[in-house]
Amino acid sequence: MHTALPPVIVLMTDFGLTDTFVGQMKGVILSRAPSVQIIDLTHAITAQNIVQGAFLLGKSAQFFPEGTIFVAVVDPGVGTSRKAIAVECGGKTFLAPDNGLLTAFFQAGEITRCVTLTNERYLLPTRSSTFHGRDVFSPAAASLASGVALEMLGKEIDPAECTKIALPTCQTKDKGRSWKGTIIYTDHFGNLVTSLDSELLDRSRKWIVSTESCKELPLSLTYGDALDQQPLAYTGSNGMIEIAIRNGNAAQALRLKEGDQVSATC
Repeated sequence: MHTALPPVIVLMTDFGLTDTFVGQMKGVILSRAPSVQIIDLTHAITAQNIVQGAFLLGKSAQFFPEGTIFVAVVDPGVGTSRKAIAVECGGKTFLAPDNGLLTAFFQAGEITRCVTLTNERYLLPTRSSTFHGRDVFSPAAASLASGVALEMLGKEIDPAECTKIALPTCQTKDKGRSWKGTIIYTDHFGNLVTSLDSELLDRSRKWIVSTESCKELPLSLTYGDALDQQPLAYTGSNGMIEIAIRNGNAAQALRLKEGDQVSATC
């Protein structure tokens, strides 16, 4: 006989861990669903950076089990007329502001249901106009984890009505012999994650990655292919081309940042 596993709620925000915001969200969740397992995906999304949040959430969701509930809050429009929504996609549920944060899942075309979070019964009775992560998304997620049906949370809406944003892409003008993209974000190590998708690069060719400040980086397999403090390009764990400095900080050393141009040529 198998024991049922506790429900899983995954949190992703731009709140950081210096303040009490994340702790308060967890307190609300555990007050309403004491047996739930809470996992922190990250709370280090760059402040108000919806594009970065949408990219990382889209790349991460596949690694969680069916039935997982995601609470994603990168919400510069909190307190305005933007909707709070819950989306069911691929056997998982995503709660987020309707500001494009769930774009990757709308693009996947596997939405089975989408509702607004408007039923007062499943929200905190007193709600701040600046902290819907605690007062709207957390209690709604806890209710789902406790067995409340998605349609009970609010009015069903057409996913086509929801906000989508342009996610980072790369382009080619010569049938794949070269690609141009941008730097999406810098990770904790100072590695630069780009929009160059390794799946689009012909693996039978030798590729060179270039930026304004670093002209020719052969595409390597791993950090050990470079000497200490030497820059390199490689395929990161999300399948995107990244730029790093072995045992160093590429963002600082190469003076590169989000939005800067990057290219791959063969």
